[in-house]
Amino acid sequence: MRRTGTRTVVAVALWAVASAVAPGPVSAAAPRVEQMVAFRSGDAAVGKPRAGATTVRVGRRRCAVATGTPLAALVRSGVGPPRLRDFGSCSRRPRDGGGLFVAGIGPDRNRGLSGWVYKVGNRLGTAGAADPTGPFGSGRLRAGARVTWFYCRMASNCQRTLAVRARVQPGGVVTVRVTAHNDQGRGVAAREATVRLGEQSAVTDSKGDARFAVAPGTYTVNAEQADRVRSFPERVRVE
Repeated sequence: MRRTGTRTVVAVALWAVASAVAPGPVSAAAPRVEQMVAFRSGDAAVGKPRAGATTVRVGRRRCAVATGTPLAALVRSGVGPPRLRDFGSCSRRPRDGGGLFVAGIGPDRNRGLSGWVYKVGNRLGTAGAADPTGPFGSGRLRAGARVTWFYCRMASNCQRTLAVRARVQPGGVVTVRVTAHNDQGRGVAAREATVRLGEQSAVTDSKGDARFAVAPGTYTVNAEQADRVRSFPERVRVE
């Protein structure tokens, strides 16, 4: 797991919290997912945890979390660990975990109508993070699924999340398109977003595009914008 800021990549520190977790061994059947936890500071923790079955402590109870759920991936990643509440009847049976609720991660705690939510792909999850039926009630996470945790300002809809797509052209020209997705996953061009490709940066035009000229090599690209959630970092190979 790594934690990224605007210009740096450092090891993730575990935060001291009241909620304890006890991951235990990970089953080989547990899907490995891509996960990003975007903090209010603008920093993000990025990694590829296995979403294996685990247990968490909520108050005096120890509660099971089903394999293949966003909460399992979050707990297994070691980010936080999360502060949890239970609005159901969690127990040592994973099927009872649907009411588990993430009330805080690291320094960021839920306040009023604002708090932590998750997306799978570009869509906001419609079920609890430990619901054994999966994020949308139609099955658990699959290997390679992309999970984004972020702090939503829920007075209205959540702020949009950014996604980048890079296209490499002859002569070392790279065009990066940035799209901003709403809760339902519908995207619009992200105008005036800041894109970083390696050590270079550029601002997107009215179509959400930013262009770079670079030497051959492998680069990391990501996008940021005020009042929106930063993109997953992507790798770009220029021949």
